[in-house]
Amino acid sequence: MLENELETIPASLHLISEARPLIDVRAPVEFAQGALPGAVNLPLMVDEERRQVGIAYKQQGQHAAIALGERLVSGDIKQARVAAWQAYLAEHPDAIIYCFRGGLRSQIAQQWLNEAGIAKPRIRGGWKAMRHALCQRIDVAVEQPMLVVAGLTGCAKTTLINRLDNGVDLEACAHHKGSAFGRRPEAPATQIDFEHALAARLLALPGKLVIEDESRQIGSANIPLTFWYALQKAPRVRIEMPLDWRLDQLLNDYIIELEREYTAHFGAQQGWELMQRQLGNALIRLEKRLGNARLQRMQRLQALAFKAHGEGNPQAHEAWLAPLLTEYYDPLYRYHLEKQRATAAPELHVGDWDSCWEAAKQWSA
Repeated sequence: MLENELETIPASLHLISEARPLIDVRAPVEFAQGALPGAVNLPLMVDEERRQVGIAYKQQGQHAAIALGERLVSGDIKQARVAAWQAYLAEHPDAIIYCFRGGLRSQIAQQWLNEAGIAKPRIRGGWKAMRHALCQRIDVAVEQPMLVVAGLTGCAKTTLINRLDNGVDLEACAHHKGSAFGRRPEAPATQIDFEHALAARLLALPGKLVIEDESRQIGSANIPLTFWYALQKAPRVRIEMPLDWRLDQLLNDYIIELEREYTAHFGAQQGWELMQRQLGNALIRLEKRLGNARLQRMQRLQALAFKAHGEGNPQAHEAWLAPLLTEYYDPLYRYHLEKQRATAAPELHVGDWDSCWEAAKQWSA
C-alpha cells in the first residue's frame, strides 16, 4: 500500500474524551517524558536504535537514517514488534497509532500492520498536534468560573473536591499529595503528563470548576501559569477543623493509606521499609525550616512511632504529626494567608467541612 493510501485521522480531543486506545510507537525515553492519556508504549524502535538512527540522520541525512533503521529493525526483531501491535489490537480493535509528528514511524507501523492484514489509522500531526490541543484546553479553562477550596493541612480538601462532580483533583493529576510528605509509591507525573491529565479532566467539565488551594508546584510538576493566575483570582471557601480531627486525616493519608499503597506495590516487608525511608527523608528535607533541634526531636518521635506501629499501634504517629502541624504547617499557611489578604479574592464561606461542602455544592449549582 502506498503512503498516501494509509488512513489518517485528525488530532481531535474526542479521542481523549472517548478514551480511545492509543498505540504510541515512539521510543521508551520519549514516552517516559510524556504521553497522551490512555496510550500504551509499543515502540517501533527502542532507545538505542533511535539514538543510532538519530546520529545517522544528523551526519548522513534522511535516506541513510531510514536505511539504518530498516537494518536495525528487521527479521525477528521486526516480527516481535509487529506481534506486539497485533496482540494489543486483538484486545483493543479500535486503537489508533501515533508517533511524534504523525510521520515516518507511525507510517511504517501502519505499513507493517497492513502487510499483516490489519488496517489501522494514525493521528495526523501525531503527539505534537494532540499536545497542542490539550494545552489549548487548559488555556480555555481559565475563562471558566472557578471556586478554590482552602484550609489548613489535614482539612480533607481533596476529599471534598472528589465528592463533587465538577471537582478537579490537581494532586491526582500530579500523582503527588502536594506536601513534603506527599510522595506516593509510583513515580510523580512528569510536567507533560500532569498537563495532559489536567486537560483530560477538563474535557468533561465545560462549566464551573472547584479546585483545591495548592502551591504552584505539586511534586515534580508546575500548574500552568495562566491556570495558576486564574486560581489566585478565584473566590474561595475555607475549611476550619480542630486539630484532633485534622490529625485523624493525616494519620489516614500519610500513614495508613501510604502503608497500604507501599505494601500493594512492593510487598509487606519491602513496602514497610520503603515507607519508613520516605517519611524519614521527608522530615530531613524540612531541616532548613524546622531547625536542627526541632528536626532531631521530631525524628526521635517518628522513630518511636514506627516502633509502636510495627507492634500494632499506628496511632502513635500522632506524637510527631501533631508538632509537625502546629509548629510547621499551620504557621506557614497562616503566613501565606495574611500575605494574600490584600490581593486575594473574597472568601465566600468559612466554616467546618460539612458547611464548606454544602457551600461548594450551592456555588456549583
